[in-house]
Amino acid sequence: MDNHSYNFPSDCTPLTNCKSARKPAGSTVVNMGNSGKNPPRDYLLWSLCNTFYVNFCCLGFMALIYSIKARDQKTLGNLQLAQECSDKAKWYNILAAGWNLLIPLLAVVLIVLLLVHLGSSQGSFDFLGEDGFQNFLKLFSW
Repeated sequence: MDNHSYNFPSDCTPLTNCKSARKPAGSTVVNMGNSGKNPPRDYLLWSLCNTFYVNFCCLGFMALIYSIKARDQKTLGNLQLAQECSDKAKWYNILAAGWNLLIPLLAVVLIVLLLVHLGSSQGSFDFLGEDGFQNFLKLFSW
């Protein structure tokens, strides 16, 4: 439709303040879905880090699977299932991160204890007695 074929009311032109041609203002409501509730997190980056680092008992890989499921369900709009997968991914990530921190920490502690033991002037403590090693070997001989 071009400007020449459009008919304006006789007392109103497009750029003037014409109160007689105005309609009463109404209200428009736009529903944006869950405005009060945030969508669940998917923990994808955390899962990738846990997958590539140590990955004890495949916990990081399980977290990655549930993170991808949570992201897919969130995209599909199924927020309840997305929240369940997000919770599982979170707990697998916590377990994987715990193991990923525990193993190097134990290795450092064992190395420190070994160095302290080797550096002590007392030497080692004989747990089996004077001829304990010989008695220990007798247990396995026929």
